[in-house]
Amino acid sequence: MDSRRFGKYIVEREVLDEQRLEEITQRKTHSDNQSSLTERLKDSLRCTVPKLKHSVMSSLPVLYWVPKYSVWDYGMPDLISGISVGIMHLPQGLAYAMLASVPPVFGLYSSLYPALIYFFFGTSRHISIGTFTVLSIMVGSVTERLAPDVNFLIQNGTNVTAEVNITARDSYRVQVAVATTVLGGLIQVALGLVKFGFVGTYLSEPLVRAYTTAASAHAVVAQLKYIFGVSPTRFSGPFSMVYTLKDVCSLLPYTHLPTLVVSAVSMVFLIAAKELNSFISPKLPVPIPVELITIVAGTLISAYTHLNRNYTISVVGEIPSGLSPPSVPDASLFGEVIGDAFALAMVGYAISISLGKTFALKHGYKVDSNQELVALGLSNAVGGFFQCFSVCSSMSRSLIQETTGGKTQMAAVASSLIVLVTILKLGPLFQELPKAVLAAIVFVNLKGMFKQHSDIVTLWKRSKIDLMVWLVTWVSTLLLNLDLGLAASILFALLTVIFRTQMPTYSVLGNVPGTELYVDIETHREARDVPGVTIFRSSATVYFANADLYIEALKEKSGLDISKMIIYKKRQEAKQRRRERRAERRAKRQAKKERRAAQRAAKHLSGASVFSVEEEAASWRNTCVDGDVTDREQQGCTERENGTVFIIPTTPRTPDRWEYLKGGEPDCTSLGSISELQEGDTTTLDSSSDDTLSRDLERISLGSLGKWSWDIHSIIIDLSTANFIDIVAIKTIKNIIHDFSEIDVDIYIACCQAPVVEQLELGDFFSETITKRSLFVSVHDAVLYCLNHRGATSIPRYEPSVDTYDGTKL
Repeated sequence: MDSRRFGKYIVEREVLDEQRLEEITQRKTHSDNQSSLTERLKDSLRCTVPKLKHSVMSSLPVLYWVPKYSVWDYGMPDLISGISVGIMHLPQGLAYAMLASVPPVFGLYSSLYPALIYFFFGTSRHISIGTFTVLSIMVGSVTERLAPDVNFLIQNGTNVTAEVNITARDSYRVQVAVATTVLGGLIQVALGLVKFGFVGTYLSEPLVRAYTTAASAHAVVAQLKYIFGVSPTRFSGPFSMVYTLKDVCSLLPYTHLPTLVVSAVSMVFLIAAKELNSFISPKLPVPIPVELITIVAGTLISAYTHLNRNYTISVVGEIPSGLSPPSVPDASLFGEVIGDAFALAMVGYAISISLGKTFALKHGYKVDSNQELVALGLSNAVGGFFQCFSVCSSMSRSLIQETTGGKTQMAAVASSLIVLVTILKLGPLFQELPKAVLAAIVFVNLKGMFKQHSDIVTLWKRSKIDLMVWLVTWVSTLLLNLDLGLAASILFALLTVIFRTQMPTYSVLGNVPGTELYVDIETHREARDVPGVTIFRSSATVYFANADLYIEALKEKSGLDISKMIIYKKRQEAKQRRRERRAERRAKRQAKKERRAAQRAAKHLSGASVFSVEEEAASWRNTCVDGDVTDREQQGCTERENGTVFIIPTTPRTPDRWEYLKGGEPDCTSLGSISELQEGDTTTLDSSSDDTLSRDLERISLGSLGKWSWDIHSIIIDLSTANFIDIVAIKTIKNIIHDFSEIDVDIYIACCQAPVVEQLELGDFFSETITKRSLFVSVHDAVLYCLNHRGATSIPRYEPSVDTYDGTKL
């Protein structure tokens, strides 16, 4: 398109480059930023009363909202919500303690202490802290790995019986669970204090949902022994779930039928009651406590029918009443559980912060991610001293707390009172509760997590990469167990990010007529090319992992194979230099011929003369070495050299003829090799050979070059997507500018963010040849500069040389 025609579509205004922008806006330099950073550091270390008050309020959010708490507005809703959540805490605490492989009473402890700690330090008003399915399963995998049944077999003399010392086993498992919980809590507190709350963002929603879905499968397999009344071998490590499931299937012929009947009846009752509850819950002020009703009914039936004594159905057993004193965890176990503790810290925080932000967005308040990390860490660390295992927010309880009208964490205090009364007075009443009932509660409560398998269909339609993250997380968690599965999942998720930045979308932009907008010409029909200008953009930042691909994409999109074009240009320059050297040698030979002719004319006047062969042989040797002589002269060079004398006839008609008197015929072809070594030109001896080789060189360079004539005088690199730039990328852009300048194509940069400009300055990008005049505020400014600076008249067009090959112009 003609640039004059295109000009009417361009919006004209003042061109703003980076240097002009700094003059207008007075942008701070790097030294100014360093000084301001020093001032901010000094200000942060300066202690004032307002800052002290703000720090205390941030560390203890309860001091901010409790003085403003309105009993009349929030008291009754929080009380009703707290009672509802407390009723849910009882069955879930007892059931999830079985998942953690510790006695049920420790599940009640985990429902009491952490909620009270979070009341003082948490910033969310609606989440319910306590036992959670996934964390209980993760704790159970640690306790059963470090305290398997085989380590607590009762020995009778020299024989080993099949009986397990349950008291010693449970005691050691509690120590393992407590050590893991305390260490995980300390990790959370440390990350929160260093403002590392963003770490939870590395656990994407597809990853978390797939992880919890696979963890629910582990929970189901762990509860099968209580459902069928069998005792499978406990496996640990990769593929442990597969081995456990295989062992359970092999024991199905030995299923305890009374236990299976209790499990089936409990599940049928729970499913039916929950469906009825969901149907009539909108008409009720509070939902029906289905799990609590099931536990009470199961306990009463078991106590009055003596299920344990008459049918050997396993029951919960002794539940001590009262609170246990705090104790220090066994620090010697920290080294064995540090990996599991870190996994528990990350998963628990990711679940809690996602729920907290969901409710905060719905009700219009803010959740501090760093303070949430500290609050959750203190809940686990302090709770660990009171024999609690790892906790986080529960989705089911949090929804109950929010839907029943809960306004603040006062609801957590009310629920904790319900749990406290149960521990102190009602605990022994649940001693006859069948474990099959608790297993049925776990089964039914996992229904929501199993519904997450529908994410596969949704992600297939929306994002194939997120679907791959979901599937890899699900498979790795199922097969590699919960700890290794989480590590593999996070690694794969990060690799997808790296892959997407390493293989971004590259595009050439065109102008939308009448505007300053530049869009991809392949996806927008109305976009128009700018004559002589190529605008190149990558969808990702340029850094070491994609720098080479960036160069290749620029070559492809611009249509300029810069490597071949530089080779072509250098070949043409080398040929031109050879032509100039040959012309210079011809001039020298002509001058020598004229001098010899003058000498011969002078000698002719004095008659024939005899002279030494050394002088004349040296003269002819220089003539042969200079090259580009005729065949006749070269033949003379061979025939005229001898070891004695030459006689020059005095007849002026034949001044160039020589007659031999005696002497040999040396091979003068060695002079060609000398010329080749001295001049570096293999085509200087024979003019016909020079033409052939020169045409072959033209054929090779032009034939492989493809597009060797181009109409681009400027390339604009759009860096609007770059949020940083490293040393490799800086060198890459400098090489691009240098290489394209070899073929007279200018490179300009547009849309650099301020941090990128600062990094360019620190990386010594700017020099005498590359200044800030080549950086423009927008693509439109760069386009205006290119059209005004070069326009259509400066478009380079490299034509081939006038040499011919087979009569055709190259």
